Amino acid sequence: MIDIVPPAVIGSNAQPKRCDRRALFRRAARLLAAAALALTPALASAFDLEGHRGGLPLRRAARLLAAAALALTPALASAFDLEGHRGARGLAPENTLPAFAAALSIGVSTLELDTAITKDGVVVVSHDARLNPDITRGTDGRWLSAPTRAVRELTLDELEHYDVGRIKPGSDYSYRFPDQKRMDGVYMPTLAQVFALARRAGNREVRFNIEIKTSPKKPADTLAPEDFAKVLLTLIERERMGSRVIIESFDWRALKAVQTLAPSIPTSYLSSQQRSLDNIAADEPGGSAWTAGVQFRDQGSIPKMVKAAGGAIWSPDFRELSAELVTQAHELGLRVIPWTVNKTVDMVRLLDWGVDGLITDRPDVLREVLAEKKLPLPKATPATP
Repeated sequence: MIDIVPPAVIGSNAQPKRCDRRALFRRAARLLAAAALALTPALASAFDLEGHRGGLPLRRAARLLAAAALALTPALASAFDLEGHRGARGLAPENTLPAFAAALSIGVSTLELDTAITKDGVVVVSHDARLNPDITRGTDGRWLSAPTRAVRELTLDELEHYDVGRIKPGSDYSYRFPDQKRMDGVYMPTLAQVFALARRAGNREVRFNIEIKTSPKKPADTLAPEDFAKVLLTLIERERMGSRVIIESFDWRALKAVQTLAPSIPTSYLSSQQRSLDNIAADEPGGSAWTAGVQFRDQGSIPKMVKAAGGAIWSPDFRELSAELVTQAHELGLRVIPWTVNKTVDMVRLLDWGVDGLITDRPDVLREVLAEKKLPLPKATPATP
């Protein structure tokens, strides 16, 4: 995802006159999961009570209902996807092992992260194709100055000389994340290290939403989308993580390659219509270079573009989302998981619209919102980097 620079709210926030059936089902499933979690102990104990235990048919019914509740709860609980953006960027240095450990310890459904590929072909976790001077210090402890080197120009050994544990004091970025813990001796991890962290934590359920960071505007900064996808998918196969990953990108050419090479892996189509990045180009006569030939002028809406491209998930900038677009996406069979949602008021509104998940820098805050709505929460698995 790109960094959101307020303001610029795009899209209608009008409430729909009626919800589609899929949204109602998802809400009902979440409530049923919560009820199952709450009632299961009581139902299970119906046949363990001493004294007046009820008749045999009642006990059998209680056992069946308890078993069904236990069996269905994981599936129903997964109806909502709580994604920790860059781990837990609001609390720890972004895209680092401390941030992913924090997210696992808080409890998330999915770790959202960005990837780059080094000169020696290693998949590393980095939001930026080039070293970001707002978060990167050299071996002398000094902050880097732009222009910086591209990750693809450096070997993994060279990358390990750069510390990414702090935000540069006085930067706009620093003011946006006052609660992020500042650390020293934190380095850009490999994707394999993130997988290993989840394994050490004993979390076999958490998923990984992995962004391919390529751009048609800056082709020299990274591998070509197809080559990037091949390297990433080779690692995922080697790590046996194919069933636990989603691949996302603003560059839909990369997602097209993923669908060809690994059709069983879900693809999530990122969209943005901001000044800092507009990968839809709805008003451009020539269309968009980002969307693999699928153009807004031909489809009429972004959900229809995602559907035409073969996507499973639409992941828009939350500021550009409306209740009507959520309904349209659901009618097309798409899941809707907007980014990057950090304020309670926005979380509540989007939940009420029936989104399927939220990507947030503050998974701790989102868990509080879900708990207040009595929705099931992903399990927390304490982790240390």
